[in-house]
Amino acid sequence: MKTAVIQFPGSNCDADALHAARLLLDHDAEFVWHTAGALPEGTELVFLPGGFSYGDHLRSGAIAARSPIMAAVKAHAEQGGFVLGVCNGFQVLTESGLLPGALSRNRELHFMCKPVHLRVENNATAFSRAYAPGQVIEVPIAHGEGNYYADAATIAELEEQGRVVFRYADNPNGSLNDIAGIVSERGNVLGMMPHPERAVELLLGSEDGRGVFESLRTAQERS
Repeated sequence: MKTAVIQFPGSNCDADALHAARLLLDHDAEFVWHTAGALPEGTELVFLPGGFSYGDHLRSGAIAARSPIMAAVKAHAEQGGFVLGVCNGFQVLTESGLLPGALSRNRELHFMCKPVHLRVENNATAFSRAYAPGQVIEVPIAHGEGNYYADAATIAELEEQGRVVFRYADNPNGSLNDIAGIVSERGNVLGMMPHPERAVELLLGSEDGRGVFESLRTAQERS
């Protein structure tokens, strides 16, 4: 699956994202700088990595969401291409309107960096088919603004449509309905706060994040 990892000023999980993509999806995965006007030809997956784009100086993800490359990312999503936004990438997806809701300060107002347990709520998506329904996986978090919020109608819609893909088993940040990751209505855009790219090798403590990438590889093979 040809993968483009978008780099913004302040991205700090871009190397992790590229390593995971090259390990599990695409030996030729490449970085794309935020000022680029287009994605590399043939791009199938856009990976928006974690970090502190633009230093979070306005609002997490708000400036990055208006970077030149995001027009191409939106067009890619509208055409059915896959987009994965992790941590700051999830924030960029909500700020750009590709996913609903917003990410606010953690409940305890502290930056959190630790392994957490997630429950796979929907394993029928392109990002989760490698998991069993209800499977509990261990994936790390590293964020200060991971508290997912949306209005009641949006939360109800996400739940009714099965768009909550991952849910915290023990909510670390106050996210409504324990939401850790959601997909777009079309199912081709996933945003999640935990870092699956940091859980693809036992050397790092867990391989549970591999399922996200293995699911995408299967989705590509089926298409």
